[in-house]
Amino acid sequence: MSDLAYSPDHDDTEDGWAAPLADHPVHAVISVPGSKSLTNRELVLAALADAPSRLVAPLHSDDSNRMIEALSALGVGIEPVESDRESGPDLHVTPAAHLTGDTTIDCGQAGTVMRFVAPLTGLATGEVFVTAAENALHRPMGAMIKALRRLGVDIDDAGHWALPFTVRGHGHIRGGEVAIDASASSQFVSGLLLAAPRFDVGLHLIHTGERLPSMPHIDMTVAALAHRGVHVERPNPHEWLVPAGSLRGKDTTIEPDLSGAAPFLAAALVTGGTVTIPGWPAHSTQPGALLSDMLAVLGARVSRRGGALTAVGTGAIAGVDLDLTAASELTPTLFAIAAFADAPTTLHGIGHIRGHETDRIAALIANLRALGGEAHELADGIRIVPRPLTGGVWRAHHDHRIATAGAVVGLRVPGVVIDDIGATAKTMPEFPELWGGMLHGGAAA
Repeated sequence: MSDLAYSPDHDDTEDGWAAPLADHPVHAVISVPGSKSLTNRELVLAALADAPSRLVAPLHSDDSNRMIEALSALGVGIEPVESDRESGPDLHVTPAAHLTGDTTIDCGQAGTVMRFVAPLTGLATGEVFVTAAENALHRPMGAMIKALRRLGVDIDDAGHWALPFTVRGHGHIRGGEVAIDASASSQFVSGLLLAAPRFDVGLHLIHTGERLPSMPHIDMTVAALAHRGVHVERPNPHEWLVPAGSLRGKDTTIEPDLSGAAPFLAAALVTGGTVTIPGWPAHSTQPGALLSDMLAVLGARVSRRGGALTAVGTGAIAGVDLDLTAASELTPTLFAIAAFADAPTTLHGIGHIRGHETDRIAALIANLRALGGEAHELADGIRIVPRPLTGGVWRAHHDHRIATAGAVVGLRVPGVVIDDIGATAKTMPEFPELWGGMLHGGAAA
């Protein structure tokens, strides 16, 4: 029997998705799908490896599908393999002897495809036209274009330092030393590191900016390279040395998406309930691994047992000051929690999220204000001042994390309507079903 009552019109309509309202605490076990960040890194490394690989329990979503399409366009063989997991098939990746060009790659909304595939186009033979969804062409690419040119890649971007652009691939990239300002996205560093073993002389990469966001994602890239036999030296935190050499073909199991679990764990806090995420790794380079500490600071009781992480809401949410430099992708969820805190909250270290799928800072503030809330933009963050909220439209802005933040707010505020819950398909197509399963009080997988 459910502990929760739904708004009567909780399904999709032409006017949007009415976020379900929680009348009682949520109590559920939620199995989230695989990590997008890990899936797309492993797809790239498998495509460049010296032998076939199998990705076990990968994410199947818009972003991972875009990566599969991009690598397939370059001549890589990627086939689904039956598995007994409800998350879908595994993937068998057969590297191409030589990457081929004379093709078009559409990155859609996927930042990982833009930044990870761009270096691969220089390794291909022939022209590759790289573009994206119209509402994603604004995403920063200038640092990657400059770096690839310095490494010897022929790129025609019509002088815009942005997508779309054409790469005239010659089958190899010289490599060597290059400096880059990756302040706008750690994906610039990861994209270059992933391809670097295939450069003629490897890569000596130096970050020159004052700050580097989301360092755990770079650690993830370095760990993934090590798993395939490439040791990356780090003379200091902003410098990487990658030797030229082969990448091993290996079978790799993808961890659950810990950041994708954030809205479900948030539901425990905002409803005073309990949510358990099975398969939570003991150690992970995912930024979402920091959630356990952050939720505890906000007022949850957090525990790990039997490979699962459980968050228990205590009925109180604390106003806090959080530096999210290492985990900026958690901002929308933490913002939604903070709207119900007992004091103001400041989230900082997140100025670069203005260049994500949308300007996340502006979108979050505008959405909360539309519901009667109070939030203020800072140079490098947001300050949230809790206020009574009313129903209204929560605009997703084509951004999966903005959409899920609206679902968290809707647990406590009647009449919240998310205009495009379909945006969650970018990384979690099954989000509405998982959310519904959680609200029914049972296990959802």
